[in-house]
Amino acid sequence: MASAGNPQDIIFNDPKTPILADILRERQGAAPMRLLVVGCGSGVEAAVLAQRLGTVVTGIDIVPNFDNRAGLLADLREGDAMQMEFNDESFDFVYSFHALEHITDYRTALREMHRVLKPKGGYLIGTPNRSRLLGYLGSTNTPLADKVRWNMADWKARLGGEFHNELGAHAGYTRDELQAELDRVFTLTESITSEYYLRLYGTRRLLVSSLCHTGLSRWLFPAIYFYGIR
Repeated sequence: MASAGNPQDIIFNDPKTPILADILRERQGAAPMRLLVVGCGSGVEAAVLAQRLGTVVTGIDIVPNFDNRAGLLADLREGDAMQMEFNDESFDFVYSFHALEHITDYRTALREMHRVLKPKGGYLIGTPNRSRLLGYLGSTNTPLADKVRWNMADWKARLGGEFHNELGAHAGYTRDELQAELDRVFTLTESITSEYYLRLYGTRRLLVSSLCHTGLSRWLFPAIYFYGIR
């Protein structure tokens, strides 16, 4: 049980964010001093990043439905990704996971992320993989019936030619689509998708490596992740 006097002792059920935090630290060479989470949802990701990296984390979301425990570890605020209330060059790192596909004008949001980053600041952005055959399988605390229903909805939209974010589908982007959008805004763009899944499924490294080398990962990995520099 978490100690009431030490928020760092709080345990969150989030096995994925620590992996991304470690990749972030390795790419940057050190933990960033100030990190912004765009589209932070409940705030749990922001809290886990603060715990893992020992850094000051701010999280914004258009719907301020925050976990009270997460608020003990991160500064969680209501905020619009398309019009952030931060000064230019306020953060050393921007993190956004499964949020970009929900933002109406995602290109404006990307420009805002660039604006609030310091020179040489880094970013890590992940979205659903629009080329995926199946999704949601790794979602924690989600009933199997919901996963089946969501995949059926995705395939209905795909077969109807409507598997696009702007048409209401939870589609995400293909690897090439997301890289092209990031290249428009940032100096460096590097896929870390394979590295992430190799760490996530460490006991199945041979299988994951095979998927990467054969190119099947393009359709079998449910999400895509990019790291880069402002």
